[in-house]
Amino acid sequence: MSLLVVGSIALDSVETPFGLKEDVLGGSATYFATSASFFTPTQMVAVVGDDLPQSYLESLKARGVDIDGVTREKGRTFRWKGCYGYQLNEAETLDTQLNVFQSFSPRLPEKYRDARFVFLGNIHPELQSQVVDQVKAPRLVAADTMNYWINSSRPTLLKTLKRVNLLFVNDAEARQISGEHNIVRAARAILAMGPQRVVVKRGEYGALLFERDHVFACPALPLADVFDPTGAGDAFADGFMGTLATSDRVDGEMLRRAMVMGSVMAAFTVEKFSLERLHEVSRTDIRTRFSEFKRLTHFEDLGSLEG
Repeated sequence: MSLLVVGSIALDSVETPFGLKEDVLGGSATYFATSASFFTPTQMVAVVGDDLPQSYLESLKARGVDIDGVTREKGRTFRWKGCYGYQLNEAETLDTQLNVFQSFSPRLPEKYRDARFVFLGNIHPELQSQVVDQVKAPRLVAADTMNYWINSSRPTLLKTLKRVNLLFVNDAEARQISGEHNIVRAARAILAMGPQRVVVKRGEYGALLFERDHVFACPALPLADVFDPTGAGDAFADGFMGTLATSDRVDGEMLRRAMVMGSVMAAFTVEKFSLERLHEVSRTDIRTRFSEFKRLTHFEDLGSLEG
């Protein structure tokens, strides 16, 4: 099944306690599409400047990503610079230059309008809504957001939430949207705003899937090597959406499997800088790590407590 991603392509400069990388390929759509290439044909809508090396786009195309929806405009590509401390929980943004991304207006090629699964990356909620207007009959529309849009465009964001089936947020974003400190209460409040499902990404503590009558918890895989968390949330979203797209099912069993696969792809992403680890991974590696998750969380029924 076709999977559509609309988001950013960026040039990132990232510093962690383990090194510094400058002007490496990044952006929500890039991480998502790179990870998606393991699962299903993926269509990509984004904008880049005339300074982005063509080889970066060709690398996506070589992985089977349809980049006909990527436009090149005169000017500089969206740039982000950030640094992480030793805990690697959250980046400190040092510089953001929207450049050509500031005037981004997503226009879907006709062949993209039949997409069954749609991921709206971290872009202005009005643009997310414009994408929904252009898709004919999606099976599932998922969206991501961030604190900036929650603060600056809350009314528009709330309107967009009524039009999506699933929202990806982290702990802080869930609390910010809902006004609730407790994550369970926060997720329930967001569900009341429109989405049928909310996934709360919790970094090294895993992720939680909330539905109106069900909660599923997925741990993060304990890793010995964590170098760069940038893009892990987008890779998680693709593991999740890619799993659903391969089956065209959105039921309890597939949602739980999607949560685990999201954690699998996020775990690979953080092991090296930028997209380096995702470029090394094979489908065999993915299956092996999925099995590791199964062993990590498996246990037998309790049985009798009587001695």
